Amino acid sequence: MLFNSIEYLFFLPIVFALYWCFSKKIKMQNILLLAASYFFYALWDYRFLSLIIISSLTDFVIGLKLHQEKRTSIRKVLLIGSLTVNLGFLLVFKYCNFFVDSFSDLISLFGFQANYTTLNIVLPVGISFYTFQTLSYTIDIYRNKLEPSKSTLNFFTYVAFFPQLVAGPIERASNLLPQIEKRRTFSYDEAKDGMRQILWGLFKKVAIADNCALLVDPIFNNYQDYNGSILILGAILFAFQIYGDFSGYSDIAIGTAKLFGVKLMQNFATPYFSRDIAEFWRRWHISLSTWFRDYLYIPLGGSRVSQLLQLRNIFAIFLVSGFWHGANWTFILWGGIHAVCYIPQVFSKTNRRFLDWVAKNKMIPSLYELYRVFLTFFIVTFAWIFFRAPSIEDAFKYIGSIFKFNNSSDGYFQLDISLLNYIIPFILIMLVLEWFNRAYEYGIKQLPSNIFVRYSIYIFLSLIVLQYLYGESEFIYFQF
Repeated sequence: MLFNSIEYLFFLPIVFALYWCFSKKIKMQNILLLAASYFFYALWDYRFLSLIIISSLTDFVIGLKLHQEKRTSIRKVLLIGSLTVNLGFLLVFKYCNFFVDSFSDLISLFGFQANYTTLNIVLPVGISFYTFQTLSYTIDIYRNKLEPSKSTLNFFTYVAFFPQLVAGPIERASNLLPQIEKRRTFSYDEAKDGMRQILWGLFKKVAIADNCALLVDPIFNNYQDYNGSILILGAILFAFQIYGDFSGYSDIAIGTAKLFGVKLMQNFATPYFSRDIAEFWRRWHISLSTWFRDYLYIPLGGSRVSQLLQLRNIFAIFLVSGFWHGANWTFILWGGIHAVCYIPQVFSKTNRRFLDWVAKNKMIPSLYELYRVFLTFFIVTFAWIFFRAPSIEDAFKYIGSIFKFNNSSDGYFQLDISLLNYIIPFILIMLVLEWFNRAYEYGIKQLPSNIFVRYSIYIFLSLIVLQYLYGESEFIYFQF
């Protein structure tokens, strides 16, 4: 079920109304949430519900055993069991064909021809998100940082909580599980805030991301037909498409959770106002970057090792982060580009130079800040070309075509440049609102106190969403 679908328009109010009918019965609320979450997911493909249930049951049982077991050797075996089940699902459903194809390509370099078949399987929606969520639960118990849940209902609800089930944020049990276990009370102010955040997320998704896609897709699919200016435009529009799409999903998920008295972590913090790559990664997909920091980078030694090992650790988190996004070398190279840009900041000890928002306590940034913001956006946008291209070869050809000025113009007949007449204003509206709310959770968190101005903005954004709410296009991150 899509957040931007007619089905969800009916689903959410019904679940919301029933949920608060049981405001004094936590167990009934959680039963309803779990049933609604499984129904929400089953509309994609009910067969893959078994993966969520197996993953949940595995980590629930192993979590209890880890807490009871004192012998280190047995605890390690239990942890390996959790890793095997969860990462095994990822390996089979997401990466198996990638490894088979890569091995075949490798041996072909030595003159061997491999006869092989790949699996004809569908990638389960959200598998990378809920897998990491259950893994963090087991690992935290293994580290004695978390008490296991004693209730299968509460734990299964934590894993399957529908607002963030298929595309995050990747919630830690230490944040979400206690909220599932305790009584939630309805707050009008929180619900109103949630509705505002849902509206903002829908605006970014349907007005910006979906409209950008109308130009991005034909440009990237037929890049050989366009000149440099159009290809640069395509890369820039994709930067805003993927931001509007994924941060829009996160805003809708977080806003929806607020309707049920649940607080999810912030997943984006105006990343395109970042002044360097290090700041960008503190603001982009925060739940994933902090997950890799806590469960990969720090266990490898983090920055408390020699420079050579620190170099290894940095490459590890960025390359794995790229690989997490998909079974394609393009994602790995995308992660590698960010690693190359990030490493000089670490060794020069400037990676934590910008911890506050840009132009703090000022309305307008300095020229130096503006320069750094544009430079960072340029680097990020350049890397997005590899993220979007179907292959590394296509990515390099796309970049090479930017510098060719004699391209044919045949493809222009399929490119509706008039779309820019409203795409650009929508992007500017988003940037302006996010600039004034860059210190807050989302773009319309704080608006002028004048009630006429405030509600004019709400109505304007609502009308835009209704105008462009068509096609029920999927969110980009569903493929991850």
